[in-house]
Amino acid sequence: MQRLPVLSGRQAARAFEKAGFLYDHHTGSHTIYYRPDGRHLSIPDHRELDRGTLRALIRRASLTVEDFLHCHCC
Repeated sequence: MQRLPVLSGRQAARAFEKAGFLYDHHTGSHTIYYRPDGRHLSIPDHRELDRGTLRALIRRASLTVEDFLHCHCC
């Protein structure tokens, strides 16, 4: 299993956008993204996301870590 990088909430949001998620709205310190198939993500808008939080977001998005890293790097 690959080690996840330390990312900000905005960097993670950009990677999820590349994975097909669309911006919905901003509530407090969280940005809400969705996919047409019904999946929703609430991404904290923090300077650094905890690796466990990022891993949970990746799992909720039904992505693998490798898929997420590919979206993040491209």
